[in-house]
Amino acid sequence: MKSLLLLVSTLLSWLSPQQLTYPREFVGSAKCQQCHQQQYADWSKTLMANVVRDPKTHPDAIIPDLSKPDPLLTFTKDDIAFVYGSKWKQRYFTKRGADYYPLGAQWDVTHKIWRRYFVAENTDWWVPHYPADNLQRPTGPTCDGCHSVNYNVRSRIPTEWNVGCEKCHGPGSQHVAKPDRTNIVNPSRLEPMRSNDVCIQCHSQGQPTRNPIDGRYFDWPVGYDPTKSLTDFWHLDPPELGKQDFLYFADGTAHKNRMQGNDFVTSRMYLKGVRCQDCHDAHGSPNNAMLRRPVDQICSSCHSPGGRNGPQQPTLQAHTHHAPGSEGSLCVNCHMPKIEQTIADVNVRSHTFRFISPGASERLKVPNACTTCHTDKANQWAIDVMKTWASVSPWRIGPL
Repeated sequence: MKSLLLLVSTLLSWLSPQQLTYPREFVGSAKCQQCHQQQYADWSKTLMANVVRDPKTHPDAIIPDLSKPDPLLTFTKDDIAFVYGSKWKQRYFTKRGADYYPLGAQWDVTHKIWRRYFVAENTDWWVPHYPADNLQRPTGPTCDGCHSVNYNVRSRIPTEWNVGCEKCHGPGSQHVAKPDRTNIVNPSRLEPMRSNDVCIQCHSQGQPTRNPIDGRYFDWPVGYDPTKSLTDFWHLDPPELGKQDFLYFADGTAHKNRMQGNDFVTSRMYLKGVRCQDCHDAHGSPNNAMLRRPVDQICSSCHSPGGRNGPQQPTLQAHTHHAPGSEGSLCVNCHMPKIEQTIADVNVRSHTFRFISPGASERLKVPNACTTCHTDKANQWAIDVMKTWASVSPWRIGPL
């Protein structure tokens, strides 16, 4: 018997903690802080860590002055249970029973004005499944799964609010009990598709593979965590090429925010194994969009004039036809133009990395980088100018 026990003990010692049968459970980001103090400190300052905030514990969370009257402002601070967002727009949720509901006005951070908040018909796919009344459209099915960790669709309570550590690393109970790289997900060690899916779970427009769930229609991948395959829980909404709708331009580029994943999976970058985290640091960064390097340096970490990954021209200026250091010389302004709507006329960058030609704009009405920047010019002007660039193929510009 002693020999058998010794054999079993030896075999168990060979198994990684990930292979043991005790359950994986979510424990909350505070548990991670004990060992990962710097990462926790950096993350806690990010927008990811502060998507939703309770104004009772964070009175500074509300950006506008609610004491100033406005026809759209029909609620008071006391009505607000959660504040959502702070960069481009800020929305406000009230609580009724176990659910949160969006109030009828949102703050446009850029223009510093109130705008109505109501998801209209012929926009999001889930609209027909809920009454045309904000207070009958709970945020649990439509929002909360991406603004929390381990949201329970039955109790309607998450392990924690905001995009915590386990949103990207998976349930951490085994790792807390016995810290080891084999019992926690590290997206940087996953193969590229699985790694990108950690971000795509929320930065995409799609539908769960199973709906409704307990009688309600959900707009996020219920049941997914990074230990699993996203395709078992979620499918991306596809574009209908040649048609512009709420989600896409006619060329298949996303039309609205939170569709970075839909864009990215169509890109050459994705096919070559580039991962979201190659450019972004979810733990935090002093750069905009949590870029690992400043925007004028991030692309040149892989691309250089005459290099293997292009551009093929001998200098950056020969490639961009803009002066060094100018806005037109920034890679992102041509390959990631701000054309995807987040609120009113405030747009975010596309993630296909394709240069959209002015000819495509003429045919398909998708915005291009040239006239998005040179707003006083027409598409034909851009076509005529690009014809003079010897390094640009005429077949990629547009009508000759």
